[in-house]
Amino acid sequence: MTDSHAMKAAVFLSGGGRTLANLIRHRDEHELPIDFRLVIASREGLGGIKIAQDAGIPTQVVRKSDHSTDESYRDAMFGPCRDAGATHVIMAGFLKHVLIPSDFEHRVINIHPSLLPAFGGKGMYGHNVHAAAIQRGVKISGCTIHYVDNVYDNGPIIHQRTCPVLPTDSPDDLAARVFEIECEALPEAIRMMSAAGGE
Repeated sequence: MTDSHAMKAAVFLSGGGRTLANLIRHRDEHELPIDFRLVIASREGLGGIKIAQDAGIPTQVVRKSDHSTDESYRDAMFGPCRDAGATHVIMAGFLKHVLIPSDFEHRVINIHPSLLPAFGGKGMYGHNVHAAAIQRGVKISGCTIHYVDNVYDNGPIIHQRTCPVLPTDSPDDLAARVFEIECEALPEAIRMMSAAGGE
């Protein structure tokens, strides 16, 4: 039975679906108040599509390359979310830039693998973020859950978690440590939003 206060969410993804799998696990094992309405993938053949299908979540593929304007791409992404009854969108390793329509302002959330505003902006994702943090010599990194607006990594911050950066860390070492805290921080942010009436 779905909690009436559950966040009605669509998920945008571009990869293997680890973040989606984690949210499904938190829903099933820890009563995370989320109701998955749709998963939209940026291309065919992604592991995240299979994870969604195995969980009984409807899936679609929307390729940015099929759209000649940013507005057309925005409509192709958010139209199906409205049709599915989603009130929020979670970007779970989604690597495309998409404009946010006015009815989804403060309703699209992203997880970024650094403590924004540090190491954010265009091109700053995945390995690039962790390599930059190590090169800069930071002692603490972490992850940030924030609302998405039309500027990269710019929207208001919802929640952050921190972890140490060790002198011996490679970017892959740091990525693994940050992903561990992402797996707790994103469900925490969803609970915070649900408790605040953010559904």
